[in-house]
Amino acid sequence: QVQLVESGGGLVQPGGSLRLSCAASGSSVTINTMSWYRQPPGKQREWVAGVSSGGSTNYADSVKGRFTISRDNAKNTVYLQMNSLKPEDTAVYYCNARSTLYVYWGRGTQVTVSS
Repeated sequence: QVQLVESGGGLVQPGGSLRLSCAASGSSVTINTMSWYRQPPGKQREWVAGVSSGGSTNYADSVKGRFTISRDNAKNTVYLQMNSLKPEDTAVYYCNARSTLYVYWGRGTQVTVSS
């Protein structure tokens, strides 16, 4: 009922910046929270950041002070602004959305931080 499509991934130099977007479509269901997860090569998927419908945000310690999550309810889109990127930020980044009854996932977008 809800489809999530991530975009904005790519190759960036250490210390650089990148902005990810996730657009929700296909349903008029109300989404309560939206989050970003990531999965580095050979590691488990981990939670990165989340934002509530009211705009309250939370971050993993590993990205606190460097990443900013935001949402545009009118456009049904959530963003992840990533600054001061490090090689350890290299991962597939996934968008997550929660309604009262369901959980939705995007297919992911690759972020590579390398010289």
